[in-house]
Amino acid sequence: MKQSLFMKNKDDRTYLEHIMEAVGKIEKYVKLVADFEDFSKNDLVFDAIVRELEIIGEASNNISDEFQKEHADIPWRKIVGIRNTLIHEYFGVNKLVVWETSHRNLKELKAIVKPLLK
Repeated sequence: MKQSLFMKNKDDRTYLEHIMEAVGKIEKYVKLVADFEDFSKNDLVFDAIVRELEIIGEASNNISDEFQKEHADIPWRKIVGIRNTLIHEYFGVNKLVVWETSHRNLKELKAIVKPLLK
């Protein structure tokens, strides 16, 4: 039997798990650089973090409208907007914005999403 590369029938919980997994990876990746200067020179860490931010945005985009309305405290459109910028403006991505997002905004997102998985 041929297996599909893509999982099907995902629900909101699965997407929240994807978000938390990506946040965890970003937390691990940022520890590999000392500061913004180091980060801005390390393409491997930068690219890894950008990829996980894309995953967070894509997962957020797939969460049901009903769930998003129930949890309007999460800036879903902003998260998806970041993903769209990273995907479509890949040569113009501002490293400082990625750095600040990975240090500030993800802590807030984690604090909101983690309790939803309990």
